[in-house]
Amino acid sequence: MSRTAFFFPGQGSQSVGMLADMIGKEALVSATFFEASEVLGYDLLDLVANGPEDELNRTERTQPAILTASVALWRLWQERQGSTPDFFAGHSLGEYSALVAAQVITFADAVKLVETRGRLMQSAVPVGAGAMAAIIGLDDSDVVAACAAAGQEVCEAVNFNAPGQVVIAGTAKGVELAMASAKEKGAKRALPLSVSAPSHCALMRPAAEQLAAELAMIEWQTPTRPVIQNVDARAHSDVEMLRTNLVEQLYRPVQWVQSVQFAAAAGVTWAAECGPGKVLSGLVKRIDKTVSVSPLEQPDGFEQALVDSNS
Repeated sequence: MSRTAFFFPGQGSQSVGMLADMIGKEALVSATFFEASEVLGYDLLDLVANGPEDELNRTERTQPAILTASVALWRLWQERQGSTPDFFAGHSLGEYSALVAAQVITFADAVKLVETRGRLMQSAVPVGAGAMAAIIGLDDSDVVAACAAAGQEVCEAVNFNAPGQVVIAGTAKGVELAMASAKEKGAKRALPLSVSAPSHCALMRPAAEQLAAELAMIEWQTPTRPVIQNVDARAHSDVEMLRTNLVEQLYRPVQWVQSVQFAAAAGVTWAAECGPGKVLSGLVKRIDKTVSVSPLEQPDGFEQALVDSNS
C-alpha cells in the first residue's frame, strides 16, 4: 500500500518575501505569523516580507521564520482537508515543524524553543570562529577523510543531504583545511556557506546541554503519526526518544539521505515539502526517484498537491 509523508525544510530555505503569495491570499497563513509575533515580541511578518536580509539571516530570527512559514502551510493543508500523512520528517530545524504538525509540542512552545535554540547556537561559538561548507562531488567516506585532515581543529561531516552533497562544520580553520583536502581528493566544489553558527558538530554540545533544560520545561504529547528523526533516520512515537534525539541533533549529523531511504522503504511514494523553498524536493529527487515531492509554497503548487495526495 502506498504511503505519504510531510517533509519540513530547515535553515537555508529562508528568503525575504517568502510565501508572499500565500500570505496575501490566505488569512490563516498571515494569522499564523501574527501568532508567532505575539510570542516573539517583534513583527515577524514584517521581517519576512521586507527584511532586511541580514536580519532575517540571523540564526535566532531565521529559525522562528522558517518554523512559522512551515506551520502556516500545514495549518492551511488541514483547513483545506488535505489528507493526513503516514509520516512526518524535518531537515534539521524542520524537525521542530514536524513535531508541531504531529501535535507533540505546541506551536507557541516551538516558536520560543527555536528562537532559544538559535540564540544558544550563536552563543556557543562566536561569530567568525566557526564555519560550514558544502562539499560537492565526493563520496561520504572521502568527505569524512577530508575532515580528518583538519588535525586538532574541529571539523566534521554534519549534513548528509544527498549522494555527492555533504555539509561540513567546525572551527573556521578546521573547515578551511578540510575544504582544501576535499579539493585535493577530487571534489567538484567546496563552497563556504553563509551561516553564523556551525550546526551539528561537537562545538554545539554546550548549546545542546542548555537546550535539554528548555525541552524539559514544556509539555510533550505522543505524536499523531510517527516522526522520522535526523539523528538515527528512524520513525519514533516514544516521547522520551523524540526528546533525546532532538537534543542530540544539535551536535550529531543530519542523516537526511538515510531518512528519505527509510521513508521509501516504509512505502512512501508521495511527500509534500511543507515550507518555504524547494530545497528538499531537489534533494529527494537525487536520493530516491520513487518518492515524488510536491512543494506547497505557491498557491498553484498547493492546489496541485491536494490533488496529488489523493491520487
